[in-house]
Formats: sequence, structure tokens, C-alpha cells
Amino acid sequence: MERRQFLQQGSLAGLSTLAFGSVTAAAKSNQPLTAADGKTFNLNYAPHDGMFKNHAGANILDQIKFMYDQGFRALEDNGMMKRDVAEQEKIGNLLAKLGMHMGVFVIDGGDNWKVSLTTGKQEFKDNFVNTCRKSLETAKRCNAKWATFVPGYFERNLPIGIQTANVIEALRLGAQILEPQGLIMVLEPLSDNPDLFLRTAEQSYMVCKAVNSPSVKILYDIYHMQRNSGNLIPNMDLCWSEIAYLQIGDNPGRKEPTSGEINYKNIFKHVHAKGFKGVLGMEHGNANPGKEGELALIKAYRDGDDFL
Repeated sequence: MERRQFLQQGSLAGLSTLAFGSVTAAAKSNQPLTAADGKTFNLNYAPHDGMFKNHAGANILDQIKFMYDQGFRALEDNGMMKRDVAEQEKIGNLLAKLGMHMGVFVIDGGDNWKVSLTTGKQEFKDNFVNTCRKSLETAKRCNAKWATFVPGYFERNLPIGIQTANVIEALRLGAQILEPQGLIMVLEPLSDNPDLFLRTAEQSYMVCKAVNSPSVKILYDIYHMQRNSGNLIPNMDLCWSEIAYLQIGDNPGRKEPTSGEINYKNIFKHVHAKGFKGVLGMEHGNANPGKEGELALIKAYRDGDDFL
């Protein structure tokens, strides 16, 4: 089995499988949810820190417990490397106790968008390699199998082919560090600004094929791919062999499914039919504030996940 194909956890002992009608009732009354309101999903969606703070409070451990009670079986935390060691270990221990997966964290070596591997400069490659080593320690503490990396900005003084070769060369160095430990670096093409080198899934596919490592794959962020290229399902299929991780966000606005134009129910159905057993990170904000907004977000995922 490929490392990217983690088996989604089934229902654990003691977790109720009541229908989601109680959640909608709670939304109308704005009452806190309980363990009885949640059941596991067909796909393994991963909320992030702060998404349910109005129900669970500011403590990340309490938030994880709330996520579990609502049926989520994964956590995504981009800033994990910035947390202190003790907190990383507490998060990892709690996830293991609950049978939850750790989604991506960001391989953070500073301002990766401006410190770019496209330049071919040794100082940037050295920083990247050192950060890959540090990321292994973080991954061990929180039981992570995936980590996000962005190669940085275009180097406008170099031809695009040279920039691409520089990125491939650096990623091979990172793969030599990560692959023996089973950590998968997922490259994320982004739409945040036009200076970013990695823009599309097919460009990322080419880079991954050239690196040729099970530890260098694609993070297919549906929000960014809608903005940069559209044609979401066909492009996903073309690049499927190199996709190890998915992220969610509707467009425009980058909020939960049903808040924008993307037909997430069709996408979730398609991903499920392809047999995807990995994590889908909920890398978006809440469309509405407060407890009511959190309940509406959970309902949006329940509705989108109801495709069988």
C-alpha cells in the first residue's frame, strides 16, 4: 500500500451513529453539540485550529476532542513546526489516543515564498535541506505523514526551464532526507499572487515525475486550482498518480463548501469513487461567525458528504 493511502478510521467504540438531524436542531437553538451529534464521514476531512473555537475554546486539545465528537478523524495544522515541543507531543498523543490522523503541517524555513529554490542559490538549498531535517522531528512528535512545501517565487532573470531544473534538483535533496522516514512532502501550487513559481497541478505533476520519489507528491488544493485553471475533476484525474493530499475551500471567499461556486458534492463523490483514503484538509475560513457559523460549517460537510 502506498504511504499516501492511509486507511480512514471507522467508528470507534462508544461513538454514537445518530442521524445528523440533531445537528440542524442544535444550529437553530445555537446550543453546543455533544458526542451524540456526530458520526464519521465517508471521507477523512481535517479541520484546523480555531475552526470550532466558539464551541471548544482556544485550547487546541479541546478543539481536537470536539472535532472527534463531531465525526472528524483528522487534524490539519499548518503552524505545527512553530509550536513548542511539548505541545507537539501532546497533540500527537491525543490524536493517537482518539485514532485520528495528523494532516499536513508546513515545512517552514522562514519566508519560503520569497526565499526561492528557483534561483539555484546554495544558501537557499542549504536552508531547505536543514528545514527538511527539522520537519522530521516535528513529524515524529505528532505522527504526521504529510508536510506542505512551496518552492517560492519566480526568478525572473532565469529562463523557466532553468528555474524548473533548479527546483527539481533541490527537491531531490529534500527527498533523500524525507524518504527513509516515510514523510511525504506535498507541493502546493497556489493562486495567492502571480509571482509564485508553482501555479498548476500539471506543472506540479511534471516536477514530481522528474524528482521521482514517493516523498515528493502534489497537494491538490481545490480552491487554488479553481482560481488558476478550473476544470477541476479532469485535471485531478490527469495528475492523480502524483496527488497525495487534497485541500478544500470554496470560491470566491475561501470558506466551507456551499458558500461559493464549486460543486463539492460532485467532487467528494468523485474522490470517494477513486478510492481515496487519505486526508482532505479543510483549509478555509468559516462563512458565518460564532457558534451558529460553526454549526453551519459542519452541516455543509454533512450535506456534501451525503453522496452514497
